[in-house]
Amino acid sequence: MKTYLETDRLILREIVPEDVDGMFELDSDHEVHKYLGNNPVKNKEEARKNIDFIRQQYIENKIGRWAVVERSSNQFIGWAGLKLIKETINNHIDYYDLGYRLIKKFWGRGYATEVAKATLSYGFDKLNLPEIFAIADCNNTGSNKILTKIGLTHEEVFFLNGIKCNWYRIGREEFNDYT
Repeated sequence: MKTYLETDRLILREIVPEDVDGMFELDSDHEVHKYLGNNPVKNKEEARKNIDFIRQQYIENKIGRWAVVERSSNQFIGWAGLKLIKETINNHIDYYDLGYRLIKKFWGRGYATEVAKATLSYGFDKLNLPEIFAIADCNNTGSNKILTKIGLTHEEVFFLNGIKCNWYRIGREEFNDYT
């Protein structure tokens, strides 16, 4: 399994089939899915299908969300990373989306901010991307704070699947100026 990034407290690596228990714990939690359309997985088979979907993105797009592992415990705590979006969302297509999702018991420790910053660095420094986007439900105060804290600019409000969302963007120059 390939490791992509390491921070002081976290390891970001490929999501592998053995992560099914952690993915199920993450994606079966209604609070985790509160701002994601409220559609948590119901069983481990659904979690396995999500892992297969992510692993297929590694093959097709050379990028996909990564497992976030806590260094001190070696425990799967969620996922984060970039995803190539090939469908049209908010009049954009073929763009890189920054995302993260953590198991609830790991909220409030600064991990989401840590992985989001590291992911931006990877996108600009390793992949040489010109810009990166992110989306957050307008009511998700935590994610909206994180995205602005790490330097993304709020560009507009739009509706995604009937949910009012914020659209964020950061370009390479803004990132370099910010860091």
